[in-house]
Amino acid sequence: MAYAVPKEAYNGKVLNVKFGKAPNAVSIGGENAMPFLSFEGEIPNKPVIAFEIQDMPPDDWPDTVKNQFAGVSSDPVKWAQRCQNELKAQAIALRLISTHPDRENRSPQDAAKTVKDVLSAINIPLIILGSNNVEKDASVLVAAAEAAGGYNCIIGKAQEGNYKTIVAAALAHNHKIIAMSELDINLAKQLNILITQMGFNKENLITDPMCSALGYGLEYTYSVMERIRLAALLQNDATMQPPIAGDVGMYVWKIKEVSASESEAPLWGSLEERGIAWEALTAAAMLIAGTNLLIMRHPKAVETVQKVIKELV
Repeated sequence: MAYAVPKEAYNGKVLNVKFGKAPNAVSIGGENAMPFLSFEGEIPNKPVIAFEIQDMPPDDWPDTVKNQFAGVSSDPVKWAQRCQNELKAQAIALRLISTHPDRENRSPQDAAKTVKDVLSAINIPLIILGSNNVEKDASVLVAAAEAAGGYNCIIGKAQEGNYKTIVAAALAHNHKIIAMSELDINLAKQLNILITQMGFNKENLITDPMCSALGYGLEYTYSVMERIRLAALLQNDATMQPPIAGDVGMYVWKIKEVSASESEAPLWGSLEERGIAWEALTAAAMLIAGTNLLIMRHPKAVETVQKVIKELV
């Protein structure tokens, strides 16, 4: 008797979100099966990896990743161009970290100029991220959304304390939004509901349930993402059907395992190889949990994850 592969039946579907300008726009989501299980349904779009850049030199990044962008990291335009032209990035994630009150506290107007300069220098999709200061991001992302009008960008992250202002800006300038909650499926669902109640199309929404690094809560992050995806597919829960974003680099490159020197931790092996592996492993776990959009830093980690995607697809 022939072996029949057991298959799960799904009655829901992840929404398809397209961002960027033609001909280089990209799409994420659209699947009606769990990650990479193409024998159970359709998975029309591969996960997308965006290279993270910042609007100021990344002085708090470990040298092993900071050195990868030596010579360009003091200029976000040159940094973006290197990611596009040399590293063949699918998308760029510009983090406006200098606007944070504890950093350089740059103005929304400064942020808007940076956004315009970067957009004029690249032709791939742009994700515009604030500094993760809830109050400051409300004004910064409004200015950034206006500056990026017509480019169909993703802006974020909208959080409980500032989503109304950011949603209004996205609606006014026709952008997508990343909505971030703090590792709780109910909070993620509630925020998505509040955003769509403002008249924002759920097909322009991306959920960020919050990421974490390998060894620092990865299992909990994985379970939350997986529960979101199962709710979308098995329960046909419309509030859980936006694609998922994983801001991997931000969480990986601040932990001890990627920064402790080989003299401090001789049994941990090569510092550079360790950091690359840590980011790649974290990102791969996010993919299997259901992430559609990854934001990463180290080019070799990105290359490794791209190979994983190719093999699994």
